[in-house]
Amino acid sequence: MKIIKSPACLTMLLLLLLLFLHACRTIRNLSSTPKPWQGTEHFKSKLPAYSAAKKNVFIIADAKMTELFDMLAPFYLFNATGQANVYIISKDESPILIKRDLFVQPQLTFTAADSLQLQADVIIIPALSKRDEQQDTIVINWIKDHVTSSTKVLAVCDGASTAAATGLYDGKALTCHASDYAGLKAHFPNPHWVQNINVTRSGNLFSTAGVSNAVEGSLTLINVLFGKEVMEKVMADIQYPAANIKEEHQSIALKFSNKVTVAKKIFFRKNKAIGLVLEDGINEFDMASLIEAYSRSLPASFSAFNPKGSTIETKYGLMLINTGDTAIRNFDELHVLMPEKFSLKNESYFKGTTIIRYAKVQKEYMINVCLDRIADQYGNSFKNFIKISLDYN
Repeated sequence: MKIIKSPACLTMLLLLLLLFLHACRTIRNLSSTPKPWQGTEHFKSKLPAYSAAKKNVFIIADAKMTELFDMLAPFYLFNATGQANVYIISKDESPILIKRDLFVQPQLTFTAADSLQLQADVIIIPALSKRDEQQDTIVINWIKDHVTSSTKVLAVCDGASTAAATGLYDGKALTCHASDYAGLKAHFPNPHWVQNINVTRSGNLFSTAGVSNAVEGSLTLINVLFGKEVMEKVMADIQYPAANIKEEHQSIALKFSNKVTVAKKIFFRKNKAIGLVLEDGINEFDMASLIEAYSRSLPASFSAFNPKGSTIETKYGLMLINTGDTAIRNFDELHVLMPEKFSLKNESYFKGTTIIRYAKVQKEYMINVCLDRIADQYGNSFKNFIKISLDYN
């Protein structure tokens, strides 16, 4: 059988090959699973200065994976009140995977918190590594054992799965990320699952819709615990894009048209190597907002870059551990949240890289800043995909 090798066929094959090669870095980045901590070094996060006059806020973490914004947005917002002892707490001292090669060192273990006889005023449950019935019984039992008649519980996004597994929400309102709603409801039929709301409340039990709504959930609890004046101070701190906490929400799940948008971007638009400079004192809220938005923009790669070593201390005292390559890299874009610390000498190492500096005093809600820039690069349809993946509207 004679094979016809026409110029048109060869051209088409070449174009298909080029498209595949163009997309392969992004596809490889998406398909490879981030690995939990495998190091042998031991780190310690600084404990906040304890005050008996403040409320104790425990944010549950899972070393295998804890959703970045679900954990760090409440951590920042409750610290910003000035009226809470805020702890990232886990069952052991293993660093917590939050993004590929980026870890947070927990501040307390369950055992350490109990030895200090710290009573939980608030327990926050982010989305953890398990989203079905196969929950970590140590985590479930610690939550159940530390909820009293006055303890406020906030399930953030798919942290609803862990909250549901405790049984605390049986017959009580519970919500989660719109794209995962049907699955979680099937796994956990006992709560009263609801949609199209930012924050649910059943007595002392609260829950939020998807990732971005960690903000509304935290602000709601801050208002309950500390009052409107404190809440408004925190809203101003992050440039919250509304005068009051947004209550209306559309639970929009990702659908086929969004997948088409993603495919068009991967194969036909530029897939960039994106870097974020980590510096001591970095704002946890801004950092989490930027990482969540840009890592969902399906870049060829997204890397945190720390010019001074593998660890930094954030604004409110968390230790971040970066296990990625710290050598100078050829980024297409380098995002600098603390431009006052990024010298001309630093910049000289990144020839040909677009440097995006953020104002020292941010004048706009960071999620919106990132989304607007992504829209300028890739269009409103792609921006809308990211908004849906963040459950942000």
